[in-house]
Amino acid sequence: MKIPFINNVPKAESVIESSKEGLGTFGGVFTPSILTILGVIMYLRFGWVVGNVGLIGTLIIVTLSTAITFLTALSIASIATDQRVRGGGAYYMISRSLGIESGGAIGIPLYIAQALSVALYTVGFAESVVQVFPSLNFKLVGIATTILVTVLALVSAKTAIRAQYFIMFGIGISLLSLLFGKPIEPTEIELWGAAERNSEPFWVVFAVFFPAVTGIMAGVNMSGDLKEPGKSIPMGTFAAVGVGYLIYMGLPIILANRADALTLIENPLIMRQISYWGDAILIGVWGATLSSALGSILGAPRVLQALARDRVLPKWMNFLGQGSGDDDAPRMGTIVTLGLALAAVYFGDLDLIAPVLTMFFLTTYGVLNITAGIERILGSPSFRPKFKVHWIFSIVGAIGCIAVMFLINATATIIAFIFVLAIYFWLERRELQSTWGDVRRGIWMAITRAGLLRIRVEEDSKTWRPNPLVLSGAPTKRWHLIDLASSITHNRGLLTVSTVITNDKFSVDHQNIIEDNIREFLAKRGIQGLVKVLTADDPFKGGERLVEAYGLGALVPNTIILGDSENEAIRKDYCQMISTFHRLQRNVLIVHDDKHKGFGKKKRIDIWWGGLKGNGGLMMILGYLLQSSRSWYDAEVYLKMVVSSEKGAADAQKNLTEISKKLRTGAKAQVIVSNGRSFDEILHESSKETDLIFMGMAEPDENFLSYYGDIQKRLKGLPTTILVLAGEEISYGEVLYQQDEFQED
Repeated sequence: MKIPFINNVPKAESVIESSKEGLGTFGGVFTPSILTILGVIMYLRFGWVVGNVGLIGTLIIVTLSTAITFLTALSIASIATDQRVRGGGAYYMISRSLGIESGGAIGIPLYIAQALSVALYTVGFAESVVQVFPSLNFKLVGIATTILVTVLALVSAKTAIRAQYFIMFGIGISLLSLLFGKPIEPTEIELWGAAERNSEPFWVVFAVFFPAVTGIMAGVNMSGDLKEPGKSIPMGTFAAVGVGYLIYMGLPIILANRADALTLIENPLIMRQISYWGDAILIGVWGATLSSALGSILGAPRVLQALARDRVLPKWMNFLGQGSGDDDAPRMGTIVTLGLALAAVYFGDLDLIAPVLTMFFLTTYGVLNITAGIERILGSPSFRPKFKVHWIFSIVGAIGCIAVMFLINATATIIAFIFVLAIYFWLERRELQSTWGDVRRGIWMAITRAGLLRIRVEEDSKTWRPNPLVLSGAPTKRWHLIDLASSITHNRGLLTVSTVITNDKFSVDHQNIIEDNIREFLAKRGIQGLVKVLTADDPFKGGERLVEAYGLGALVPNTIILGDSENEAIRKDYCQMISTFHRLQRNVLIVHDDKHKGFGKKKRIDIWWGGLKGNGGLMMILGYLLQSSRSWYDAEVYLKMVVSSEKGAADAQKNLTEISKKLRTGAKAQVIVSNGRSFDEILHESSKETDLIFMGMAEPDENFLSYYGDIQKRLKGLPTTILVLAGEEISYGEVLYQQDEFQED
């Protein structure tokens, strides 16, 4: 017995065995594909199509429909000749390119559509049989037919494919009978169909006909049973499309010459009357329905098997990934599919679900086109198909599929899209891990590159926002720094959490492990950000090197967030690092935290203000960003200013209130008269009950070390305080005012 697949990657022995015992060169694709294309519509609705839009209109519809199918076939050929296509057909192709979530979002609806299609085709067969033999019970015929078709599929895929050759022979006889038939009435060719009052519009007829050319996936779904899928799939698919096109282009000419438009519209069985042997048409109808049902019962379980092996389905359904026999046949999946089909035959409203199933098939074709187009646009070295297709053809094919979906049934299209998106988000939440790569990284790389090349080096005040780099050390010990950075970015700025390790024995692998641990730590707390770990002999020199070198092009961190240092032994190096950050034109936020209260209740923020220029404007922005964040939402922000006497207090209060009102940051102006008190006394008295204080710092100079020592004395006993040093060459006043002007416009 062949060793079962794990994540659709078989053992080497299985590959050799498959290559020896698989289906033939392209018959395994061509036969089910062409039989599904030559479906019931060819016999029961083709006359209606010709009658409504005439010979020319029908030829246009056939050409447009086949063109979309042909573009999809090009995309399929491109993907199939780039990778070894294993079991699952379209699902396998999509999941290995767009990722397991996208593959599953298409694969699950595709399986459901194929499983229920078995019921659609067997019901169609039953209806035609009952019309000939009225004494038979419609549901019993449908159930018996479904079971017999499934038994044939369970015996062997090869046997089922061989059975389809006999069905094709029967359809060939029906076509010959039609070719050698004769008109039922004297008629002239009506190029544009019946009169407008008796006919349907062009696009309505197009929508009815288009499903007749969407059967190309019936053979592709047998990919895991082929000797050489990379060769068989393109040849078989193109052959099916070509043969189908020739037949569909010939039929309108025959029909238009043998009956007038109104007769073609009103008589569904017109082909029986104009054929040489009328009953041969019944053979064609039965052959078309049975072959389509057989193609679906062969394809659906193989998609289900691939989904189970990739762990896309819930865990309790993993047994569906099992294979049986030397051909690894999905017998458990076939039995489950039989149950679903029988339930649909007995209980289902097939007329209601048929449009949605068609949408699922067309969604698959559209996504296959998108997959091939994206792969070609990205031009990744790993994508090297033998059959090369320009991306424009794939994108046009995708657009055509979407357009046709809305033309056929807009409501069913929307339902199908919602269903696919729901599955995608469900799979994304499960965080499935795959053993293969996909194009998503390439897509983001292309978008990132385009964005980086367009970002100007000069900062634009209108679009400014903080992109913080947090020097956190061990994130678990300085979580408050990351919490602050996240609160001011609102998950829009680019946040980086960094650590400098003073251990030169750490290898690159160790650094990567630490980075992964930090990413996991952030993800569990809902923080979106980048992670950077650096090794250095000296933590301060390492910090300087990190800030100077970190970034890409014009996209660099503009705000450095770090903890305060009260250790006098390292204060000189610490102050030197702050000076370097300022020289590099980075804003610096030094958090002097209250070890006991942290950020308190996050209900009040005090900003000690000295004007919009420099630190003052930056503090106003930071206060506004905090106040509008989730964790600080609706906190009260007080804009505080100290004046020396009562005389100027009223004017200062009025001016400060007007500025705050105009800027619309929500800050409340508060002017305090010193009355001979020192600033330190006022600070401790006025802000002792607040949760967070913003204070500006002087620009570093030769006396910065002693200045910083004085600040440390000032901060003792205060709630958590953020020291702000604006370093960017940008007017933060313009940031605030431009925001104001934008809102007024």
